[in-house]
Amino acid sequence: MTTNNLQLKHGVFGGTLLSTVFNISLHDVVFTIVMAVIGAVVSFFVSFALKRLFRNK
Repeated sequence: MTTNNLQLKHGVFGGTLLSTVFNISLHDVVFTIVMAVIGAVVSFFVSFALKRLFRNK
């Protein structure tokens, strides 16, 4: 009984993974990378500006 349950879980996981991989285009991956870089840069500059603004004198 446990073996069938484990095989079913692996089958569902593998099918979900493969169907997801084949539906993601290169455009989606590039867009995600660009948006992550923009978010990191904006976050860095906002935290840098807030740190300088609220610096203890």
